[in-house]
Amino acid sequence: MTCENHTRITEFVLLGFTNNPDMQVSLFVLFLAIYSVTLLGNFLIVTVTSVDPALQTPMYFFLRNLSLLEVCFTLVMVPKMLVDLVSTRKVISFIGCGTQMYFFFFFGSSECFLLSMMAYDRFVAICNPLRYSVIMNRSLCLCMAIGSWMSGVPVSMLQTAWMMALPFCGPNSVDHFFCDGPPVLKLVTEDTTTYEMQALASTLLFIMFPFSLILVSYTRIIGTILRMPSATGRQKAFSTCSSHLIVVSLFYGTASLTYLRPKSNQSPESKKLVSLSYTVITPMLNPIIYSLRNNEVKGAVKRTFTRKVLKKLDAL
Repeated sequence: MTCENHTRITEFVLLGFTNNPDMQVSLFVLFLAIYSVTLLGNFLIVTVTSVDPALQTPMYFFLRNLSLLEVCFTLVMVPKMLVDLVSTRKVISFIGCGTQMYFFFFFGSSECFLLSMMAYDRFVAICNPLRYSVIMNRSLCLCMAIGSWMSGVPVSMLQTAWMMALPFCGPNSVDHFFCDGPPVLKLVTEDTTTYEMQALASTLLFIMFPFSLILVSYTRIIGTILRMPSATGRQKAFSTCSSHLIVVSLFYGTASLTYLRPKSNQSPESKKLVSLSYTVITPMLNPIIYSLRNNEVKGAVKRTFTRKVLKKLDAL
């Protein structure tokens, strides 16, 4: 279908959260603070896992990749959202909307697979500790990381190209704070059943498949931990997995509410809150969760800052 008697829209208006100027300023300050903490926390994780000799293990290699993904993921949406909160004209071009949607799907899908790779790493470490260093060698870790990053390419290309090829001939107001699939889909001026079926199939493949791998890994992990004779060993094993489990629960729990039901009857406000949780809040919490619950990371942060202070003192 083409826009025969109508002009195809060339830009979208992002309605965002509110039209109240005072509320917009408050939200701008809040989200700017959250974004600053997100960047600081994730870059801190990248730095300490790169320079500290004690953290040169597969677990922290994947954690470094997760932090880089979180930075890229938030970079797709948050700067534009902050600009819109202090702008009177909250628009994004048709091409800009497609670009934002592509990278959102790309980094989101990549994170799903990276989280499953991290679960496999914990599975090998706990269920097969004697062969851990042999199995999780540098080459395998590198291939797993590259595969996770590249896994987002097919779904992002398919979803975005198909979506943006649909006819947009009517309203151009997106009731959201970024170009997400479900709210943009509502503006299509033809039946979208086929696209929705494809989107659901992609969701099951690129969200639920890696989630199934995580479930299988942790089923085996829990079984192994419960068979450990030492209470101290069980506690240590659980502590190495708890941070990852919390991150997985936050990410998958909120994302599935949106993408397993692309045209649900939830109010736009509730959908925005759900999207906000996995696009803005979770990337901020991830480095906090891994730092506060991991003594090795906390020790590495202290050592890194101590070395920097000592270097400055020596320079004086």
